[in-house]
Order: sequence, then C-alpha cells, then structure tokens
Amino acid sequence: MARNYYIFKSGRIKRSQNTIFIETEDGRKILPINDIDQIFIFGEMDLNTSFINFISQNGIVVHFFNYYGYYTGSFVPREENISGDLIVKQVEHYLDKDKRLEIAKFFVESASHNMKRNIEKRGGFEEEIEKIKEYAKEIENVEEINSLMSIEAHIRKIYYECIEKITSWEFEARSIRPPQNPLNALISFGNSLVYAQILKHIYETPLNPAISYLHEPSERRYSLALDIAEIFKPILSDRLILKLIDLKILSEEDFERSLEFAYLKEEGRKIFVKFFDEMLEDTVLHRKLKRKVKYKTLITLELYKLIKHLLGEKKYNPLKVWW
Repeated sequence: MARNYYIFKSGRIKRSQNTIFIETEDGRKILPINDIDQIFIFGEMDLNTSFINFISQNGIVVHFFNYYGYYTGSFVPREENISGDLIVKQVEHYLDKDKRLEIAKFFVESASHNMKRNIEKRGGFEEEIEKIKEYAKEIENVEEINSLMSIEAHIRKIYYECIEKITSWEFEARSIRPPQNPLNALISFGNSLVYAQILKHIYETPLNPAISYLHEPSERRYSLALDIAEIFKPILSDRLILKLIDLKILSEEDFERSLEFAYLKEEGRKIFVKFFDEMLEDTVLHRKLKRKVKYKTLITLELYKLIKHLLGEKKYNPLKVWW
C-alpha cells in the first residue's frame, strides 16, 4: 500500500530509471515509485524536470513547506479525471448566489458542529457550548458569504478559548503569519497537513479544486480544499493536537520561540506527522454504511457527496462527527 513520505533534511531528490532517490547528509535513500502516495518536503531540496515529469506520470502530489514548517504550495499533476459536465455544474453553483450560499452554509454548519463536539467530549464547557449553538442558529438566516464567515469566526474564537483552557497552553488570539506561540504554531501546522491531504483527495476526483463556495476562488489556487478543510480541521488536526498535549507527547520544549514567532522543531514535526498518518489510517464505524471506514476515506466520501449535490442527484449532507 502506498504511503506518505516526509522529507525533513536538505539535499537533492531525483529520478533514476523507475525509482526516486533522495540524497541528503544522511546518505542516499530509495523510494520505490509504487510505494509513494504523497511526498511532503520540509527541507531545502533540489529537484529537476525529470523528477517532476516522473511523479506527474505516476499521479503523485508533492507538497512543499518552508523552513518553519508552514505550507507554501503543492505540485499537482495534470488532471486526468476531468468531467466537463461537473465543471459546468461547479461553476453554476458558484455563480448562482443562492446555490453558492447553500453549499457554504453546509461547510460552516459542519465545522461548527465538529468544533462543538470536540469540547462537548471534554465536559465543563456548557456555557461556551450554548454560545456556539446560538451563533449556529444564525447560519440559516444569513444572506451573504461575509456574514457567514463572521459567524464562523465568532464560533471559532469561542472554540479556541476552550482549547486554551483544556491545554493550559497560551493562545491569546489566532495568529498565523507568523504564529506567536506554540499552540498557534501547532494549529497552523496541523491545518496545513489537513489542507494538503484534502487537496490530494480532490485531485483523485473530477472536482475542480479552484472552484469554491465559502472561500473566494481567488483566495488560493486550490480554494475548494480550504472549504472542505473547515469540516476536517476539528477532526484531524485539533483532536490530534489535544491528544499530543494531553499525553505529553509534545511539550513547549519542542518549539523554537522568539518574541515574534514560534514554530515546531524538526523532531516535533516528525512526531506530529507520524501520529497524523496513523490517525488517517484509524477507522470509525460508519452509521450509514454499517462498516468501519478509515478517517482518510471520510474525506473521499465527503467529496463524492458534494459531487452528487452539484449534479442534482442527492442533497449534500455534510459530515457531523458523532464519535
């Protein structure tokens, strides 16, 4: 079974016949092409067109992160699952204000529920949960995307304040470029992995990743991944963060800090991606399918539910965690 490869050292990555070679100060490592699902590059790597052409032919997505571990972009091979009919439907649903707003509301409803569920499981946050419920009631009546995003921001602020209390790690406010403290750095790192994972799954469907509904398509090239990530950030990233802090697998000593920023050290990143990959392989008993489903399969299921909605086959019912 193909798996994710994470490259933390600097060096060179290249093709030699039907194999990928990674050369770093630690020596040469061979990656059999059939064993690669995605490649995440955190170090300074030299690569050439021969490598790009080879991974493109094999449908492998490569994600790039900067020195601080923050996502900078992805190489996505030429789309092979193009559906002209679906692209037309995607665009129609974006251009029609009501249709776009309906889909955007689905994403925020799911995200709000999944955040609420995370703090419900902890107990002791009844007041905060009621506030989230009150904001969530407003979703149905909003008429503009900006108003919807404002509701989502209010809910997320309450949610992060709860995360700060649960972890006892300083948070203050969401800071991204750069994160001001370790908790913000963890959230940014986790969200980047979720975004990259979703982009890879979108690539495997006929969906066009540039046409989105909650976020503006101009916000980022693959803005549909941002939309879908709203659903999965509380499930894949936030739950993992709470677990790693609860079990003291990560501590604030795993971060480089200054007055202006904080970021995960290399060893901390290795720990995070190890547990992230394990979580993707974890299963949950699916209520409707009546069988165990991997977390990463939930992403694919979500995308095909959206496709059915766009094609008019079945109304979209976004994932709301029950476990």
